[in-house]
Order: sequence, then C-alpha cells, then structure tokens
Amino acid sequence: MLKLNFFSLRGLPWGSSADGEEKVELTAVELESLRSELADLEQKEAHLKAQLEHVDEVLRSARLAGYLYIRTRWKPLPGEPPPLDDTDVDDWLPRFVVLQGPCIFFFLFSTDLSPQDSTLLADIVEIGPLPSITRDDEGTRHAFCILTRQGLRFECSSASKEQVDSWLSALRTDCKFEGSDAAADPNNSCEKQS
Repeated sequence: MLKLNFFSLRGLPWGSSADGEEKVELTAVELESLRSELADLEQKEAHLKAQLEHVDEVLRSARLAGYLYIRTRWKPLPGEPPPLDDTDVDDWLPRFVVLQGPCIFFFLFSTDLSPQDSTLLADIVEIGPLPSITRDDEGTRHAFCILTRQGLRFECSSASKEQVDSWLSALRTDCKFEGSDAAADPNNSCEKQS
C-alpha cells in the first residue's frame, strides 16, 4: 500500500479503513496526476544527479576553474574607427570558467552541462593584465584579457588578485607564452584597448 503521508495532498478524500488506518481514495484522473508528478520528480532528480556528476568531473579534470566576471569585445578591423569608450558601461557578467585540456570553456553556471562558449588555447594570441576596475558598490576588481586570432577579446575580472594571477600564470603556461613577447610586452593590445 502506498503511504501518502509525505505528500501535501490537500483536497483529497481521506477516510479510515476497517483496521483504523487512514487511506485516500483517488479517482483515475487523480491517480494519473500523481503518477505524472512522481515521474517529473524522478526526472528532476536524475537531471540534478547528472549536473552534480558533471561538476565533479569538471573539477577533477580541469587545470583551473572558477567564477569570473566576463565581457567580450571584438578587436576593430583594419580601417575601422576605434571603438567607443565604454569604460562606464557595466556589462560584466559572472561566468563559470574552466581551463581544461586545449580549451577554455565559459559556462553560465557551474552546474550547466554544456558551455555557452569556448576558445581553443591555440587561438589565443595575447594574454595580459588590465587596469583594476573600481565600482562604488562592488569595490575593486582585478582584471586581465585574452585576445584570440579571430579578434575576439575576453575581458575577465575578479575581486581576488590571487585568482587573476593564477589565471594569468596558467594561461601563459598553457599557451606557451612564458618569456614570449606577447606576454611580456606591456603595450600589447590588452592594455591599449582598456
């Protein structure tokens, strides 16, 4: 016999059996509705379990992972006017960023099963620090940028200077920028466009 005391079943006809136990009498429609709700709950449970397994796998296999504030820009094409000064525009969005294998993955949340975006490390041409960002309501955020050969520029920031330093160090190592001109040049396009 199915015990329904765990459910909040308002409006259902409760009665007592001959042996004094409470029971509920359901119509076929009500029974089918409960079965449907149970199936939905089982599906949600399976989805949450898959999300947790995915997060566990990502964190075990990732070189580096964590939340960063991200905004993207495109490098101007030759002959295009320079971009407008948008330093006052607050379009920084929190993203869960994962450095894994030959890619950087950008997830909306750490529990997402698929990334919103990704970039191959082989496509990165510059990595460099950006000036810190100070907002009245948020304090100071430290920043860096990643520029791809396609001209896509990821600007990344965090309240933690240590987190930014970890990302810069890991990316420079994985992209083999240690000691190269792109990583050491203080006038790279990451600095020029900020």
